[in-house]
Amino acid sequence: MSTLWTPDGERPVRRHRDEPDRAGTAPGGPATPADDDRAVDPAALAEQVEAMRAELARTPVDVVVANHCYGLFELATVYLSQTPPLLPQARLAIDAMGCLVDGLGDRLGESARDLRDGLSQLRLAFVQIDAAVRAGGEMAQQAPSNGTPAGTDSAGGAGSDTGPGHPTG
Repeated sequence: MSTLWTPDGERPVRRHRDEPDRAGTAPGGPATPADDDRAVDPAALAEQVEAMRAELARTPVDVVVANHCYGLFELATVYLSQTPPLLPQARLAIDAMGCLVDGLGDRLGESARDLRDGLSQLRLAFVQIDAAVRAGGEMAQQAPSNGTPAGTDSAGGAGSDTGPGHPTG
Protein backbone atom coordinates (compact mmCIF):
# COMPACT_ATOMS: atom_id res chain seq x y z
CA MET A 1 0.00 0.00 0.00
CA SER A 2 1.38 3.39 -0.95
CA THR A 3 0.54 6.69 0.62
CA LEU A 4 0.30 10.22 -0.66
CA TRP A 5 1.23 13.19 1.49
CA THR A 6 -1.34 15.97 1.70
CA PRO A 7 -1.52 19.01 3.98
CA ASP A 8 -4.02 17.02 6.05
CA GLY A 9 -1.62 14.09 6.49
CA GLU A 10 -0.77 10.83 4.77
CA ARG A 11 -3.49 9.26 2.63
CA PRO A 12 -3.49 5.61 1.48
CA VAL A 13 -3.38 5.08 -2.28
CA ARG A 14 -4.69 1.78 -3.55
CA ARG A 15 -3.08 0.33 -6.66
CA HIS A 16 -6.35 -1.18 -7.87
CA ARG A 17 -9.90 -0.08 -7.28
CA ASP A 18 -10.82 -3.50 -5.90
CA GLU A 19 -7.94 -3.63 -3.40
CA PRO A 20 -9.40 -3.45 0.10
CA ASP A 21 -8.14 -0.84 2.53
CA ARG A 22 -5.86 -2.24 5.22
CA ALA A 23 -6.65 -2.16 8.91
CA GLY A 24 -10.19 -0.98 8.20
CA THR A 25 -9.04 2.49 7.16
CA ALA A 26 -11.76 4.27 5.25
CA PRO A 27 -10.75 5.66 1.87
CA GLY A 28 -9.37 9.15 2.41
CA GLY A 29 -9.03 8.52 6.14
CA PRO A 30 -5.79 9.08 8.01
CA ALA A 31 -3.10 6.52 7.40
CA THR A 32 -1.21 4.78 10.13
CA PRO A 33 2.28 3.26 10.00
CA ALA A 34 0.61 -0.17 9.75
CA ASP A 35 -0.98 0.95 6.46
CA ASP A 36 2.40 0.95 4.71
CA ASP A 37 4.82 -1.91 4.19
CA ARG A 38 7.80 0.38 4.80
CA ALA A 39 8.37 2.75 7.66
CA VAL A 40 9.30 6.30 6.68
CA ASP A 41 12.48 7.53 8.30
CA PRO A 42 12.01 11.27 8.94
CA ALA A 43 15.76 11.87 8.89
CA ALA A 44 16.17 10.12 5.53
CA LEU A 45 13.20 12.02 4.15
CA ALA A 46 14.66 15.34 5.31
CA GLU A 47 17.98 14.38 3.70
CA GLN A 48 16.24 13.63 0.38
CA VAL A 49 14.38 16.93 0.48
CA GLU A 50 17.61 18.81 1.16
CA ALA A 51 19.34 17.01 -1.73
CA MET A 52 16.48 17.99 -4.09
CA ARG A 53 16.65 21.61 -2.89
CA ALA A 54 20.42 21.68 -3.50
CA GLU A 55 19.94 20.24 -7.01
CA LEU A 56 17.25 22.83 -7.71
CA ALA A 57 19.55 25.62 -6.52
CA ARG A 58 22.23 24.42 -8.98
CA THR A 59 19.77 24.50 -11.90
CA PRO A 60 19.56 27.80 -13.81
CA VAL A 61 16.25 29.53 -13.09
CA ASP A 62 15.44 29.95 -16.79
CA VAL A 63 15.47 26.15 -17.11
CA VAL A 64 13.14 25.74 -14.12
CA VAL A 65 10.70 28.39 -15.35
CA ALA A 66 10.77 26.93 -18.88
CA ASN A 67 9.95 23.54 -17.38
CA HIS A 68 6.88 25.05 -15.73
CA CYS A 69 5.88 26.51 -19.11
CA TYR A 70 6.15 23.06 -20.67
CA GLY A 71 3.93 21.77 -17.88
CA LEU A 72 1.32 24.45 -18.68
CA PHE A 73 1.55 23.45 -22.36
CA GLU A 74 0.83 19.83 -21.46
CA LEU A 75 -2.01 20.87 -19.16
CA ALA A 76 -3.64 22.88 -21.95
CA THR A 77 -3.36 19.97 -24.39
CA VAL A 78 -4.99 17.64 -21.87
CA TYR A 79 -7.98 19.98 -21.55
CA LEU A 80 -8.20 20.55 -25.32
CA SER A 81 -8.15 16.81 -26.02
CA GLN A 82 -11.11 15.94 -23.79
CA THR A 83 -14.48 15.07 -25.31
CA PRO A 84 -15.98 17.61 -25.24
CA PRO A 85 -12.98 19.94 -24.93
CA LEU A 86 -12.73 21.75 -21.59
CA LEU A 87 -12.23 25.17 -23.16
CA PRO A 88 -12.33 27.41 -20.06
CA GLN A 89 -9.69 25.28 -18.34
CA ALA A 90 -7.54 25.16 -21.49
CA ARG A 91 -7.86 28.94 -21.86
CA LEU A 92 -6.55 29.49 -18.33
CA ALA A 93 -3.54 27.20 -18.90
CA ILE A 94 -2.78 28.90 -22.23
CA ASP A 95 -3.14 32.37 -20.74
CA ALA A 96 -0.86 31.43 -17.82
CA MET A 97 1.75 30.12 -20.24
CA GLY A 98 1.34 33.29 -22.29
CA CYS A 99 1.97 35.48 -19.25
CA LEU A 100 5.26 33.73 -18.66
CA VAL A 101 6.41 33.36 -22.27
CA ASP A 102 5.32 36.78 -23.49
CA GLY A 103 6.26 38.52 -20.27
CA LEU A 104 9.72 37.02 -19.89
CA GLY A 105 10.64 36.78 -23.57
CA ASP A 106 14.31 35.99 -24.16
CA ARG A 107 14.97 35.81 -20.42
CA LEU A 108 13.77 32.20 -20.78
CA GLY A 109 17.13 31.44 -22.43
CA GLU A 110 17.52 28.68 -24.99
CA SER A 111 13.89 27.59 -24.56
CA ALA A 112 12.38 30.97 -25.42
CA ARG A 113 11.93 30.30 -29.15
CA ASP A 114 10.46 26.81 -28.66
CA LEU A 115 8.10 28.13 -26.00
CA ARG A 116 6.91 30.98 -28.26
CA ASP A 117 6.31 28.48 -31.08
CA GLY A 118 4.47 26.12 -28.75
CA LEU A 119 2.34 28.94 -27.38
CA SER A 120 1.41 30.00 -30.93
CA GLN A 121 0.43 26.43 -31.78
CA LEU A 122 -1.68 26.16 -28.62
CA ARG A 123 -3.47 29.42 -29.34
CA LEU A 124 -4.20 28.34 -32.92
CA ALA A 125 -5.44 24.93 -31.75
CA PHE A 126 -7.68 26.60 -29.18
CA VAL A 127 -9.26 28.89 -31.79
CA GLN A 128 -9.81 25.98 -34.18
CA ILE A 129 -11.31 23.71 -31.53
CA ASP A 130 -13.50 26.51 -30.18
CA ALA A 131 -14.78 27.23 -33.70
CA ALA A 132 -15.49 23.52 -34.28
CA VAL A 133 -17.38 23.27 -30.98
CA ARG A 134 -19.43 26.36 -31.83
CA ALA A 135 -20.16 25.11 -35.35
CA GLY A 136 -21.22 21.74 -33.94
CA GLY A 137 -23.57 23.45 -31.51
CA GLU A 138 -25.05 25.64 -34.25
CA MET A 139 -25.56 22.60 -36.50
CA ALA A 140 -27.35 20.77 -33.69
CA GLN A 141 -29.61 23.77 -33.09
CA GLN A 142 -30.42 24.10 -36.80
CA ALA A 143 -31.22 20.42 -37.37
CA PRO A 144 -34.94 19.87 -37.93
CA SER A 145 -36.73 17.48 -35.64
CA ASN A 146 -37.67 15.06 -38.47
CA GLY A 147 -34.06 13.85 -38.74
CA THR A 148 -33.26 15.35 -42.17
CA PRO A 149 -30.27 17.67 -42.45
CA ALA A 150 -31.02 21.38 -42.35
CA GLY A 151 -31.49 22.86 -45.82
CA THR A 152 -32.86 19.67 -47.41
CA ASP A 153 -36.35 18.36 -47.87
CA SER A 154 -37.40 14.88 -46.76
CA ALA A 155 -36.36 13.47 -50.15
CA GLY A 156 -32.82 14.75 -49.59
CA GLY A 157 -33.08 17.59 -52.12
CA ALA A 158 -32.57 21.26 -51.50
CA GLY A 159 -35.44 22.73 -49.56
CA SER A 160 -36.92 26.18 -49.84
CA ASP A 161 -35.42 29.15 -48.05
CA THR A 162 -38.51 29.55 -45.89
CA GLY A 163 -40.33 27.29 -43.54
CA PRO A 164 -39.63 25.68 -40.19
CA GLY A 165 -36.00 25.90 -39.12
CA HIS A 166 -35.20 28.89 -41.34
CA PRO A 167 -34.83 32.31 -39.73
CA THR A 168 -37.46 33.89 -41.98
CA GLY A 169 -39.93 30.99 -41.92
